[in-house]
Amino acid sequence: MISFLLQSLWFILPAYIANSSPVISKGKHPLDFHAFLGKNRLLGDGKTIEGSATGIAFGTLAGTLQILLQPYAPDNFVTMTAELAFLLAFGAIAGDIVGAFIKRRLGIARGASAPLLDQLDFLIVSLTLSTLVVSMPYEVYIVLFLITPVVHLSANIISHFLKLKEVPW
Repeated sequence: MISFLLQSLWFILPAYIANSSPVISKGKHPLDFHAFLGKNRLLGDGKTIEGSATGIAFGTLAGTLQILLQPYAPDNFVTMTAELAFLLAFGAIAGDIVGAFIKRRLGIARGASAPLLDQLDFLIVSLTLSTLVVSMPYEVYIVLFLITPVVHLSANIISHFLKLKEVPW
């Protein structure tokens, strides 16, 4: 089980980095350009051009570092490629945007908690896009769906403590 945990973390690292990086950009330009769909914003002020670019860049950079470290990784770890790193990073940001869109349609305010949607939206899209270039053992996916909510919540609590996020979820 420890092997699948480490293999899973190695594989998903670009998505985790991409998902956690946008808060450092302090973006000012919303992706939805203040557009509304019905009575609610399309996405809200929390999804910005700067944050999206930062997340994709940092996630892809993390994958690039993994490529350099690949010779030291165990044989059963996925071989990280630039294409896979980008797909995981882009998928994380796209998934988070889809989650924000769903929350706005449900009338959930920016910053309000939506359990599981908040923790898994980025993971689902990242994993889906990754299947374009790699196939992982099903155990890796199971481990990721089990650990990601804990990892996500822990990262958000730390970000809140560091005053990078307004809410700890």
